[in-house]
Amino acid sequence: MIPYTNDYLLNKKIRIFQPVDGYRASTDAVFLSSLLDEKDVKKGDKILDIGSGTGAISLCLASRLQNNNVEILGIDIQKDLVELSNFSSQENGFGEFLKYENIDVREKQPQLGGEFDFVITNPPYSDHDMPSPNQGKKIAHNHQDFDLTRWILFALKTLKPKGYILLINRAEAIDEILNALQGKAGNIRILPMYSKENQDAKRVAVIAQKGGRGITKILPPFYTHQENGEYTSKAESILRQGVGYF
Repeated sequence: MIPYTNDYLLNKKIRIFQPVDGYRASTDAVFLSSLLDEKDVKKGDKILDIGSGTGAISLCLASRLQNNNVEILGIDIQKDLVELSNFSSQENGFGEFLKYENIDVREKQPQLGGEFDFVITNPPYSDHDMPSPNQGKKIAHNHQDFDLTRWILFALKTLKPKGYILLINRAEAIDEILNALQGKAGNIRILPMYSKENQDAKRVAVIAQKGGRGITKILPPFYTHQENGEYTSKAESILRQGVGYF
């Protein structure tokens, strides 16, 4: 196993093992995990975390949904991160229902086709930014011959009819996200995310239903920080207490 650090999420409710030198989870992962509404989750539902990285999204979900009898699978292209994520799952007592596999989403994956009730994903943010000199960070943050549209289309293929996709990305990616969903998913909810009031949105989260036909809604803005730099009460409750957004 590669050298790793022993870190924590949700005010030390969750242990997460991450590379000493490589990709490490951000608050985006925790915020995204909070958007899956527990009220929508049924016994036996299957959840897929695409591009799971060090497992932060699915670990947070596992903590919140551990009594819901769900199955959670995380997939990632980096074998070292998959190994660390499975270690984290076992150490948190989630090993029976949270597992990770080394899968390349650029290749055909018939075993994943149409079997998941929810897909949650934090895709690489850019295919044109200056890549990190660190190979792990480069793979995690920059598209590798697989752009955002293809990523979303792959995610939709893994969903059951009427299943939900939840994703987060840069705000400027909203056009590409909506174009990728056009004609394939509806009941779209868009959550603009701001660091502070009176600033432009830096992130956007999108929830959509495969085959849905409802109207698109823009939700009230989510501010992560107050003017003094501290987290807002909403952000604090998500990051420290692990509560759901809705």
